[in-house]
Amino acid sequence: MAADLRVLLDGTPLLGRRTGIGRYTTSLVGELASLVDVRLIGFTTRGWRELRSLAPAGTRAVGPPIPARILRKLWQRGAFPPVELLAGSAQVVHGTNFVLPPSIRAGGVVTVHDLAFLDDPSLAEPDLPELVLSSARRARVVCTPTAAVADAVSARLEVPPEKIVVTPLGVDPEWFSATPMDSDLRVHYGMPSDYLLFVGAEGPRKGLPGLLEAHGPDLPPLVIAGPGEAGSRNGVIRTGYLPDEHLRRLVAGASALVLPSRDEGFGLPALEAMACGTPVVCSDIPALREVTASQAILVPHGDPATLNEALHRALTDPPNAENGRARARTFTWRTCAEATITAYQRATT
Repeated sequence: MAADLRVLLDGTPLLGRRTGIGRYTTSLVGELASLVDVRLIGFTTRGWRELRSLAPAGTRAVGPPIPARILRKLWQRGAFPPVELLAGSAQVVHGTNFVLPPSIRAGGVVTVHDLAFLDDPSLAEPDLPELVLSSARRARVVCTPTAAVADAVSARLEVPPEKIVVTPLGVDPEWFSATPMDSDLRVHYGMPSDYLLFVGAEGPRKGLPGLLEAHGPDLPPLVIAGPGEAGSRNGVIRTGYLPDEHLRRLVAGASALVLPSRDEGFGLPALEAMACGTPVVCSDIPALREVTASQAILVPHGDPATLNEALHRALTDPPNAENGRARARTFTWRTCAEATITAYQRATT
């Protein structure tokens, strides 16, 4: 029975600002808590106490303060220290963020979110490729967010397809009832009534340079929500990080959400926008094709002229909003948790 499973998860992504992997880990753990015995370990010294306060209801944090850099160096060389030595026994150990801690008896499961770091080493620490490769080989099961990433992991990391379980991410229910910002909030953030929206970190991987080239005075202002300082310049408004509720309202009020990424493991912002009825323009790449399922306007990556045309189309002839909502409703964190439990059960047999 799944309820009898004792699972130790890497809870380090729960600490600090919630990136995509942080949101995945938080939502997954929240669902797993009612289905299996969940313990969290943080590979950190500074966040050790914080993890104990952040552990979702029904879970608990275990293990001592651990310097991550020293651990990674040790794990590059071998299987010491095994995770049971740090956190006690478990039937399954789940590396939620690319790296699987070595274990003595626990079945290993690792989530590989994407392989962008293989093509752009600047996206990760220098030791990550070696650690991911050894983790994927050591794991009994590798989880990926999409079939597109599963294919890439199988081909590029030489992982047998039968060893991979696809665990699609979910859309929080609050997205389906999100409403645009009221006038007070728009004034607070300096938002115009009409705007295009990009959500995420800046940089080549997410395609922001090409979006800035495609954007022009013939289109509504561009709003960028994500890391960085807030401010406005040349028709581009940067909000910095926003509270979750404000981000949902920002997305709900956008004329279109734009995700012109070079690569994605899943593309959760696209689904979240579809959930609140906002048109989506995104790159025609495998993961986004899979997730949006013809409910977004797809454009070739790196083609600013075509992207400009697609943005105009989103304003004048957007995809059907109700069909987009219906697609988004098929992705839930409970489904993600159930698929992950399937991975755990395979790892213990």
